[in-house]
Amino acid sequence: MDEALADLLSETIERLSPHFTALADEIWATPELCFAEHRSVAAQIRIMEQFGFRVTRGIAGLDTAFIADWAFPGSAEAEAPLIAFLGEFDALPGLSQTANVAEERPLEPGGNGHGCGHNLLGSGSMLAAVALSKVLAARNISARLRYYGCPAEEGGWGKAIMVRAGAFDGVDIALGWHPGTFNGVRARSTLAISNRTYRFRGKAAHAAMAPHLGRSALDAVELMNVGANFLREHMPQDARLHYAITDAGGIAPGVVQSRAEVLYMIRAPELDERDDLVHRVDDIARGAALMTGTEVDITDQGGAANVIPNAPLCAAMHDVMLDLGPLDFTEAERAFAHEIRSTLNTAASDRRDAGFDDLFLSDGRGLTPLHAGLRAYDGRMSQGTGSTDVGDVSWVVPVVECSTATWAAGTPSHSWQAVAQGQSGAAHRAMVRAAAVMAGTGMKAVVDPELRHAAARDLDKRRAGRSYS
Repeated sequence: MDEALADLLSETIERLSPHFTALADEIWATPELCFAEHRSVAAQIRIMEQFGFRVTRGIAGLDTAFIADWAFPGSAEAEAPLIAFLGEFDALPGLSQTANVAEERPLEPGGNGHGCGHNLLGSGSMLAAVALSKVLAARNISARLRYYGCPAEEGGWGKAIMVRAGAFDGVDIALGWHPGTFNGVRARSTLAISNRTYRFRGKAAHAAMAPHLGRSALDAVELMNVGANFLREHMPQDARLHYAITDAGGIAPGVVQSRAEVLYMIRAPELDERDDLVHRVDDIARGAALMTGTEVDITDQGGAANVIPNAPLCAAMHDVMLDLGPLDFTEAERAFAHEIRSTLNTAASDRRDAGFDDLFLSDGRGLTPLHAGLRAYDGRMSQGTGSTDVGDVSWVVPVVECSTATWAAGTPSHSWQAVAQGQSGAAHRAMVRAAAVMAGTGMKAVVDPELRHAAARDLDKRRAGRSYS
């Protein structure tokens, strides 16, 4: 990408950014849970239509899934590359928090909050798509752009449903980002995940007078959890099991509980490893039912594939981030980040991030509160421990993502501290930087067909011998 084109893209990003930081704040103020993001979707559609994108609603039969398309006039569908931008907008339960306050202070007790920064995520991706469309039009460059409004990343796995419905067919590359504590390419895989509900049915009885007539569903849940705990020693090293008892059967200890329910998240590095682990956990549930004389109903609640990272796209995105240079945070933004860090278990958080050699730079007082530089990238891919439905997209389309420092160093996602920083100046600044990175990488892919071909070859190579299901 020539310097004049890069300058025009940068100027366009800055000029348009106020529309999208305002949108991010609007969505932050109306946090909605998975598959119920109606106000957030309406706000995003309003902006995309305002900037000339054609919106298709109800993708894959999901009320809050949509796509917004733009094409250079006269672009032939078979010839013009199709570049996608991934957006999210769902919040998390129980994370309501006052903005820009470095103490836990819910706006609404028990309310929702954007603890994963999805108010920023979708808005930043939209800014990238709109800015790139303006530059392509100004320079008469033929291409097609598409923004994906993806619901329910937090446990509903909306993108997986969209992928299976064919919503990503024909896309050349997909670009995304995620709020975080560092600036850099997300050159890593994630864990494949399956959500499953185990619902046990027994027989109620008086726990003192006739316990022999009862069959305790709650006992079955507890035995299942014990069995799952013993399984942990015999799983792949990076696999994970998490559970929550979603129905303990009631509050009367004098009653043998006739129903009980537990929700499991089952994770492993590869789809086949995840599927094997799912079968083993299912067998543990059936064993618990057999031991207690109960019955168990197993319900698949969806899941997501592991991310397949793409080396050519990671290298291209890293080059864009190098060209953009360091972020320039204000003293006020750094001061607020210092306040947030004072609320964290910073020693544990800093050890967690210590694998990033250049993540924190000394400012003479210890760790800098906001990462302004760029994480090193040497072409190697790592194994992450989280899960995302971006993984499903990456199995059918070459995908690349970056992270930018929207949060103070050490901030854990899914925390009130992340919510508190969701409307901060630093978050806005890092969101705009993410948009510039995605738009710049998208421009590279538009003007360089070999980059698109190399990305497709890399995906084929990494998928070889493995099937997506």
